[in-house]
Amino acid sequence: MPASRISRDRLLRLVDDFAGIRVAVFGDLLADEFIYGQISRVSREAPVLILDYDSTEIVPGGAGNAANNVAALGGTALSIGVVGKDDPGRRLIDVMGGRMDIRHIVTHDGFQTPTKTRILAGGVHSAKQQVVRVDRATRQPLPEGLRLRVGRHLSAAMSRCDALLVSDYGTGLVTPALVAGARKRLRGSGPRQPPVLVDSRYALLRFRRMDMCTPNESEVEALLGVRIGENQRVLEKAGRELLRRTSAGAVLITRGSRGMALFEPDRPTTHIPISGSDQIADVTGAGDTVIATMALALAAGGSYQEAAHLANHAGGLVVMKRGTATVGAEELKETIRGSWAE
Repeated sequence: MPASRISRDRLLRLVDDFAGIRVAVFGDLLADEFIYGQISRVSREAPVLILDYDSTEIVPGGAGNAANNVAALGGTALSIGVVGKDDPGRRLIDVMGGRMDIRHIVTHDGFQTPTKTRILAGGVHSAKQQVVRVDRATRQPLPEGLRLRVGRHLSAAMSRCDALLVSDYGTGLVTPALVAGARKRLRGSGPRQPPVLVDSRYALLRFRRMDMCTPNESEVEALLGVRIGENQRVLEKAGRELLRRTSAGAVLITRGSRGMALFEPDRPTTHIPISGSDQIADVTGAGDTVIATMALALAAGGSYQEAAHLANHAGGLVVMKRGTATVGAEELKETIRGSWAE
């Protein structure tokens, strides 16, 4: 469905219908830590900058950011995952507790909460820029008992949800078996079967029969061993191969400044130009915004193409914000109205 055949009023109604939709967000909960400082001088010890510390902020990353975006868009997010009983885990729970249902988050003594620490610096009158990122990831395989415990929480959440969003950042928590078991128990309140959406950073081809998956272009290239770039034939072949190998209802490949490409079986590919400016400020967590918007739109009764256009607008908004950010329902509606006025 070309953009000209997408109804503005229909998209606006879908956004209004996000309110009250319950999305179970299962996956890897990351702590995104931002340390802010001002450049003081160059160190005499080494050719590095010395920063005067300003503040520290922790926001939900990974599956936590996807859940945060569901909540910001007006839906109800149920977060299912695991955090450690460490300082990042405690702070992450504190932040998430006021925004979403966290009853199904398991805390575990032997688990290290995956943390991405970004140090940002700038002058008094300039925007803060990222200087370095330090990743602290769990190194040990997850105990099977812990996985089973999370699986029980996942199953318990399914009876109360209108969609399942799976966010796999590679810690080892998310498995195809857990997702398949959850899908069998997923029962929505309406006549339609609740959609299942998967975002897997490294292992998408292990999952089958989801309604939608949303890899970015670099992930597709790594999965299939191809180089897409400006080559439309390679893009088309890659999208169709992902459809075939995952048996998904649809595949949405996000392409940064090149927009998005939506692949559906037995339908022509839909190419969606980037929404808003192509002068991107920060892509951190943009994929989480895209899949959260898709989940809400599909659960609200939208088609794959309507959901993809809404996700494109939401993605265009969030990449203009610094850090791990969210998009609100009203700003999404505003940009939809503005795109039709152009």
